[in-house]
Amino acid sequence: MSGKTPVFERIGGAVTIDRLVESFYRRMDTHERARTIRAMHAPDLGPVKQILKRYLSEWMGGPKLYSVEKGHPRLRQRHLPFAIGEDERDAWLFCMRGALEDSVGDAGEREEIFEALRKLADWMRNQAGNPHDAEKRPVQLVTSGNTSGP
Repeated sequence: MSGKTPVFERIGGAVTIDRLVESFYRRMDTHERARTIRAMHAPDLGPVKQILKRYLSEWMGGPKLYSVEKGHPRLRQRHLPFAIGEDERDAWLFCMRGALEDSVGDAGEREEIFEALRKLADWMRNQAGNPHDAEKRPVQLVTSGNTSGP
């Protein structure tokens, strides 16, 4: 799908990514269901918001803001200090689904992004029983033209 317009552009670019990330962390801060994943973060969410904004921008086919600063994402490796099981995955997805609903107007785009994020969140589980451990394959948003994976 190399000729397809990147998701980043189709959803409104950096403005939408900013709204998405702000909504995501607002949900994490306020919903009881997200209490465990909120506890994994520092009290000041400012720095992590900027990281997620840069990552999602690049992951959705926008400017290469994340890899220039951080290199290859190596998301599972970077998250190894945190116990991520099914409950943590589900809490993260709960916050992200709501944030997508708040931020991305087109239902088809929302579902495309959410499905890719669902696979990514499942990949991030690092507790016993993750079937992806046998596969050793990262998940990427293929419609963005991004071939670097997470």
